Amino acid sequence: MVVAPPHPEARQPAVADAPQPASPRPAAPSPTGSPSPAAPSDRARAAASRLADWFGVDADWERVPAGYKAYRRDLVLGAVFAAFAALSIQLGHSMGMFEGVDMPMWLVYLLGVASTVPLAWRRRYPLISLVLVYAAWFGLGLTIPTATMLLPMQIMYFVAMFTAVAWARDRRAMLIVVSACTLVMVGWVVWMFAVQQGIETILDEFPTPADWPGQLDPYLANAIYQVIMNLAFFGGAVAAGQAQWNAARRRELLAEQTVTIERQAAALTDQAVVTERVRIARELHDVVAHHVSVIGIQAAAARRVLDRDPGLAAEALATIERESREGVAQMRNLVGTLRSVPDGAAATGTDGGASRAPEPGLADLPALTAADHDGLDTTYRQVEEPPGAARDVPAPMGLSLYRTAQEAMANVRKHSTARSATVTLRVVRGPEALVDERFAHGFAEVEVLDDGRPRHGTSGSGLGQLGIRERVSTHRGVVEIGPRAIGGYRVRVRLPLPAPDEAATSARPGDPRPGGAAASVEPAARPEAAG
Repeated sequence: MVVAPPHPEARQPAVADAPQPASPRPAAPSPTGSPSPAAPSDRARAAASRLADWFGVDADWERVPAGYKAYRRDLVLGAVFAAFAALSIQLGHSMGMFEGVDMPMWLVYLLGVASTVPLAWRRRYPLISLVLVYAAWFGLGLTIPTATMLLPMQIMYFVAMFTAVAWARDRRAMLIVVSACTLVMVGWVVWMFAVQQGIETILDEFPTPADWPGQLDPYLANAIYQVIMNLAFFGGAVAAGQAQWNAARRRELLAEQTVTIERQAAALTDQAVVTERVRIARELHDVVAHHVSVIGIQAAAARRVLDRDPGLAAEALATIERESREGVAQMRNLVGTLRSVPDGAAATGTDGGASRAPEPGLADLPALTAADHDGLDTTYRQVEEPPGAARDVPAPMGLSLYRTAQEAMANVRKHSTARSATVTLRVVRGPEALVDERFAHGFAEVEVLDDGRPRHGTSGSGLGQLGIRERVSTHRGVVEIGPRAIGGYRVRVRLPLPAPDEAATSARPGDPRPGGAAASVEPAARPEAAG
């Protein structure tokens, strides 16, 4: 039984009939004032927490290959490993390494080459590739143990483990799969080399301790050697893979911090510009007020002395002329200064003023889709019924559809694990399209689909989707935002088209693209613009 240290007040002699306290007193602090050492369980939890942070278990960042080029390189790598495996089996067969194999050599070639196939999808499905590679290793080890010792096979096992740690998106699942594969394969290697194949030879060569060449039992030394070598093999693959994952995350964080710093610097610049403009506006107000006041006083004086003293009236009129010229000159200088200040991040024209570029519209959707979206594979589709119907979409409606697609693509990049997205523009003219009376003259619709799921820790503020709904409400359209039953996420906005005569009058005169819409494209001949 553990007895707590006595309380300071209990140092006096105890009284026989003294009442007992209702609850135990708290333990007194240490006489030296130093905190008690941490319990072993606390140290273990702290170590486990640091290890989990190193493996990125709770990180909200996922490492995704940069498009289909990376997947094509994996296919090439798988083909190279298959050819290398076939060549090594041929060389081993020529050296007599497969003399004791009780199966035809074509089957040995087939099994050896087939075991390299999962590497072709190593970054697309890293954990599945790891499980398949090590399952093939286990099968070859039971049937053709010599094949597992070939150099390409050893390299392949290392690459599979390295890829699983470096590219797995679910870090908890990665730890479980990698740990299970490591334990199973280390146990199998120990049993294969230290028990099944080596024990008989060791016992025959060193039957008694007097025959041992060293201080340890040769059988035990062989088992320890196999364990150390395979732990170094698997541990090196895990350490290298995790180091690469951490380096990629640091690069991503540095890139995001760089963008944040640039945005903050731009915001500070804009704030300084606004402050300067306010100061110039105050000066412009003072200049106008001063000169207008002088002009008013001199005009009143000239009016009063015009009949009695034309000379004084002439002097007053000269003062009015001088003040008006000075006021106009000063106002021109101040207004020129205001025009020369750039509008933040907006593009500037040849005169140094603000950008005169038109608002984006449907014609800018292909460029928006084809832009760099942080490795996201994007596809753009356009459907028009009849051909050229997109030209009748009014400019405000085209701007709303463009902003909807822009916000949806931004949400896919920031808050989704998607690897691909599709932007579809549909413009249908005719009352037979829908039963809804709002779409009596057809509709213009933009739809953004992706194949991802929500990323943990990046829920966002919801203001972007609120802005989409507000834009749709101004056009009396319909909006659909939410997950799909087959997986992924959908953002679809459908806006009613006006009557054909109204659409024609809403187009800007002289604009070759009425309403800022996309040019007419034959649906059957239009290629998809893949990002």
